[in-house]
Amino acid sequence: MEAFLAEICTQAWNERQDGGRPFAEGVAELTAQYPDKADLIAAYDLRWEEMVSGEIADTVALLLELKAKGCPVFALTNFSAEKFRLTRQRFAFFDVFDGLAVSGEIGAIKPDRAIFDHLCDTFDLSPPETVFIDDTQVNIAAASALGFQALRFWSPDLLGADLRRLGLL
Repeated sequence: MEAFLAEICTQAWNERQDGGRPFAEGVAELTAQYPDKADLIAAYDLRWEEMVSGEIADTVALLLELKAKGCPVFALTNFSAEKFRLTRQRFAFFDVFDGLAVSGEIGAIKPDRAIFDHLCDTFDLSPPETVFIDDTQVNIAAASALGFQALRFWSPDLLGADLRRLGLL
């Protein structure tokens, strides 16, 4: 599995779907390159939901606490548009957000400035007044460079401490 993900259904290949390419196109491309792996490539698409194990309950609790305090909350996610629709149906916490910006619907992925600009323009957000939380350092660096208050997610406990330090909780 590790070799398959590192060599065939790579992060770079997956990011093209996150950027808006339909999965069918991505699967067709890889199947043409690796016909002997066609079944595994198809399974990556058809059984994709099995790779999303579940929500992180303590993180969802922080989201709900922020909302209860009256803090507007938005999601900015790198996600295939078609896979996000499936995932959103599974997890009720997506309904808590005041707005969602999904890379596959926008056609740009983090850390590209275009997705941050889309978020701010769509939801009338000012980066210096907005806290951005992400688990990937390159996205944190991009958000910081654009003026966001950026927090690296390591664990729900550490995020809660950071949010309390900022006076949000």
